[in-house]
Amino acid sequence: MAQQTLQATIESSITLAGIGLHTGNNVSVTFRPAPPDTGVIFIRSDLEGLPEIKADIANVLDIDRGTTIGVNGATVTTVEHLLAALSGLGIDNIYVELDSPEPPVGDGSAMPFVEVLQKAGKKEQEAPRRYLEIDETITWSEPERGVDLVILPSDEFRITFMVDYQNPALGTQYTSMYGLDEEFVSEFAASRTFCFLSEVEEMSERGLIKGGNIGNAVVIIDHDLSDDEFTRLQEHFKVPADAARTMGEVIVGGGFRWPNEPVRHKTLDLIGDFALLGMPLKAHVLAARSGHAANVEIVRKLRQFQERKEIEMKYQGGMAQKGVLDINAISRILPHRYPFLLVDRIVELVPRERVVGLKNVTMNEEFFQGHFPGAPVMPGVLIVEAMAQAGGILMLHTLEAAEDLVIFFMSIDKVRFRRPVVPGDQLRLEVEVLRLKEKICKLQGRAYVDGQLVAEGELMATIQPRPEEPEGGR
Repeated sequence: MAQQTLQATIESSITLAGIGLHTGNNVSVTFRPAPPDTGVIFIRSDLEGLPEIKADIANVLDIDRGTTIGVNGATVTTVEHLLAALSGLGIDNIYVELDSPEPPVGDGSAMPFVEVLQKAGKKEQEAPRRYLEIDETITWSEPERGVDLVILPSDEFRITFMVDYQNPALGTQYTSMYGLDEEFVSEFAASRTFCFLSEVEEMSERGLIKGGNIGNAVVIIDHDLSDDEFTRLQEHFKVPADAARTMGEVIVGGGFRWPNEPVRHKTLDLIGDFALLGMPLKAHVLAARSGHAANVEIVRKLRQFQERKEIEMKYQGGMAQKGVLDINAISRILPHRYPFLLVDRIVELVPRERVVGLKNVTMNEEFFQGHFPGAPVMPGVLIVEAMAQAGGILMLHTLEAAEDLVIFFMSIDKVRFRRPVVPGDQLRLEVEVLRLKEKICKLQGRAYVDGQLVAEGELMATIQPRPEEPEGGR
């Protein structure tokens, strides 16, 4: 079935009430239609000023036992199941108003949200849906925990997920989702959150899962229970007297909904975390033992990929390959012109992190006429300037109306020159962000020739409005 091309919201407002898993608070959440290009906006109706929090990877604050987002002190916790429901139903724009910091847990799955949103109805909007299409492999790995995530090009959003646990109730589990529209509601939405009994005890001691009980989570026993431990479970979580109490068994009425329900729920969590990208994804995600922390990190890499693609489209007309910007694109970003434009090409760009540029040094450079006749050497100050210009591309491209701005030096520190640069050399300019705050940036620059370091230094710069050009322009 072909993917939808129009954005969507809900037809009418609707409310769902329940209890938060970790806070234990009674909470009411109201879903309201939102105009095109709004995204998912959480509204804390219990706080002064009704603060809004956009479901966006930039707003992630914590990933301990769930995903927490926040802005200016206002937070919403455990948002992944709700976001998964919105993604699975193809709802792009919506206001989510809560009177507590945590949505209701329901039965520990996304199905309660799916059911109420289906009652509200879905309405297509007169605005095209933007997809992020992947054309290269993106990876994230945590070897110490055996976590791997690989994102491959695909014509639609697919997931292949594998987990393995040292517990006889779980063992190795695997699942695949070939199409979000066709499979989410029937195959994944009802899969419930799960944890091991030892984790329940640890979370309880930390003041979490105040709203937890055997009706909203699957609890797997990972050690034989003593009589005292079983009694505590009965008191705190309303566990019935005939509940399982042997390692490898499950404390939940009716057992698993699917034999591989845990890995289906891990897939559901991934869908919810990937919703923080802010647009649907066309890619195949391969996940091994991934959780919220790894999901969030690779979504951050996806956001960098998205920003890089937008830069290429804006300045290169979409013709660049893998972050490459040619001299024409560079001239649209930087105000410098002959003979002071000292970056010929950008070969790598990671937004807000690092940039790699090239400067081809030829005998035709004006400065070689006087520096020095008979023994041409590129002035060290111009090598530093070239690094600064590469850093300027890294800074300016993230801002609106970059063509109206310019970078000014504030300080240059720890500069070292290691060897001369002469005609025929190609400078490789590697610049990374040390600190970025509003319009002031501290950069570490290094220049290489044939893999050998020729210069390095720290640069502090500020972004200011570009001075008006003389009449006639450039």
